[in-house]
Amino acid sequence: MSDTRASRRFAGRTALVTGSTRGIGAAVARRFVEEGANVVVTGRSVDEGEAVASDLTARATSMGTGGDAHFVRADMRDPDDIDALVRATADVYGGIDVLVNNAGVQTETTAAAATMDDWEFVLETDFRSFWLCAKHAAEYMSEGGAIVNMSSNHAFSTMPSLFPYNAVKAGINGMTRAMALELGPHGIRVNTVNPGWVEVERTRDELPADERQRVERLHPLGRIGTPDDVAGTVAFLASDDAAFITGASLLVDGGRSAVMQDHTFVEYADGIRTDDERERPTQRAD
Repeated sequence: MSDTRASRRFAGRTALVTGSTRGIGAAVARRFVEEGANVVVTGRSVDEGEAVASDLTARATSMGTGGDAHFVRADMRDPDDIDALVRATADVYGGIDVLVNNAGVQTETTAAAATMDDWEFVLETDFRSFWLCAKHAAEYMSEGGAIVNMSSNHAFSTMPSLFPYNAVKAGINGMTRAMALELGPHGIRVNTVNPGWVEVERTRDELPADERQRVERLHPLGRIGTPDDVAGTVAFLASDDAAFITGASLLVDGGRSAVMQDHTFVEYADGIRTDDERERPTQRAD
């Protein structure tokens, strides 16, 4: 356990994390519990959600953080479910201190080929739900509340055939700025986290060993991210350590977006690593 988690920055606070039955969302929920928060886990699968909440409660107990976890089923495409989810969170824990809008889906189509069903699927899940969750949660937040919206590095640069996912991710950054202006006078901060490559189930399926090695070499830090990398950033932005940060969109991509020409960086990095190997002292047994 790190010193940060030992500090229990969220002791006595309540965090609602959407899309938290797996992947990044589950890691975010775990991080808040480890830092002493009460966490509401939510998703469409009751079995997965209750299992995650049970594991988090057991983790909080074993670590002695004082945190707790509770599952509420909700479909982020259903406005009534969102309203009920926020109300249930406030009923169980007496209020809401942190909202993490994480639930999201992705389509692989072009702007020309996308259908209305594709459009509504992404817009309702990845965009409208963020607005509605924030709209309702803010009613239960007092000064010092924090909202963290999960976007993507596709908000800054993207690739073909990811429409309207990539457009919506850019929109989330704009929504964050708008909310920051309107909620700031109420003492509520709003920020965005924009992850790059992160090792979740879908990423593992898409990256066989040789392709993963190629992708990792494109990152200045030499690897792709983990859900814990993102969770740590979310926890920071939601904490009092970020008390003067609002309206920001923070890239968490291992430096990938800083690379202009992939081949130039790879050649440079390989040269550095080769030089490091040459300069590393040889270990010997005395």
